[in-house]
Amino acid sequence: MDKILITGGNGFIATNFITLMLKSGYNVVSIDNLTLSTYLNFKHSTIDSKNFKFIKFDIIDNKIGDLIREYKFDYVINFAAESHVDKSIRSSNMFVDTNIRGTNNLISNCMNLLEEGVLPESFRFIQISTDEVYGSLKNNEPSFSELTNLNPTNPYSASKASADLMCLSYFKTHNFPVLITRCSNNYGPYQYPEKLIPLTINQLIAHKKVPVYGNGKQIRDWIFVEDHCNGIKKVLEHGCVGEIYNFGGNSELSNLDVIGTICQLINPGENLSAHIEHIQDRPGHDTRYSIDSSKSINELEWKPTHNFESAIKDTVSWYVANKKWSSRIIKSDHYTQWMENHY
Repeated sequence: MDKILITGGNGFIATNFITLMLKSGYNVVSIDNLTLSTYLNFKHSTIDSKNFKFIKFDIIDNKIGDLIREYKFDYVINFAAESHVDKSIRSSNMFVDTNIRGTNNLISNCMNLLEEGVLPESFRFIQISTDEVYGSLKNNEPSFSELTNLNPTNPYSASKASADLMCLSYFKTHNFPVLITRCSNNYGPYQYPEKLIPLTINQLIAHKKVPVYGNGKQIRDWIFVEDHCNGIKKVLEHGCVGEIYNFGGNSELSNLDVIGTICQLINPGENLSAHIEHIQDRPGHDTRYSIDSSKSINELEWKPTHNFESAIKDTVSWYVANKKWSSRIIKSDHYTQWMENHY
């Protein structure tokens, strides 16, 4: 049975991916430094499965090599990342530390263990990246493909682009078996409440206004997290080393469209303007993201199976039914300070 190391395993996407891989019969070791994710998916540290183990660990720690040596993993999937643009604008140091230094630490240790013959020849390293490394599109420009030049516009996306380039440099220089995935905006269960969709749901449930950056017309492509996780699994099982794979949900919507859809689900028939508050726009706010998934569709036989209209209903229902999960985070000092500082 193949053994997988999941880094950043308590995060939103990783949580859903771990569930998928355990159901698929893989052995999973999850590591997380439990900083932000202390408030997130803590349940994964106590999953009752003989095929799962959680270890508190930071990918910056040089002892990561000892952990990988002990388990002799078939795959390392790097979800670990600082990932919020607003936070990176205020302070970029932790983004450089985790996203660049941490990724390099993982790769260099894996490469050394491969050269020693500790890891199997079939070993693969999968870097989970983002469409934000491509920068911003105008409304009439074609979607991002894997050949689109990198043009990050904020410290977060710059740190992720740097990590991607580090991965590709190891492949080109050392023939290190890395694959990179880049995905559009995810949504679904267990997403941290500061993100747009859970933020909107929780604000509306609490009868509070939803803060909207600028005019709210920024466009994003939305993908249900389960579709993204299935894409990563396809890359793990069928992807080619040295390649990049894009995953999108074919759902380009403005922030106002997303908020409006959720508002109608929670407060049907009510005027959106009564439930939102326009605030000062984010500095350097990207106008539009759009993903071309043709390569993944053609080479991996992958496609998104959820449309936004139905999946957002399921997502809203999940948050309404799991208020206690969100409440635990919303009441934390970390979250309340975040809301005060940004909105």
